[in-house]
Amino acid sequence: MKISREDVLRVAELAYLELTEAEMETYRAQLDAILEYAGKLNELDTTNVPPMAQVLASDQQAEATLREDVIQPCDVARDVLAHAPGAEPPYFRVPKVIER
Repeated sequence: MKISREDVLRVAELAYLELTEAEMETYRAQLDAILEYAGKLNELDTTNVPPMAQVLASDQQAEATLREDVIQPCDVARDVLAHAPGAEPPYFRVPKVIER
């Protein structure tokens, strides 16, 4: 798969990046290499490979030390709002950080 200059420009625009011509060519080549590798993986025959739902194999799963999922109260909203400028519970104003 060939990534075009326009593709890189679009991704850069979405990420709010300004790229030099050299950076644009570097990223174009890198993105092209990544997608080419992914394309090679798509050529593999995975017919007899079962889908995975867990990262660990079932014999490793029993040995994994996973903590119990316990609900714990987290009541910090009142504290945060008390120290925030322009607070109108349950919201507070923040300065605009992205200029476009």
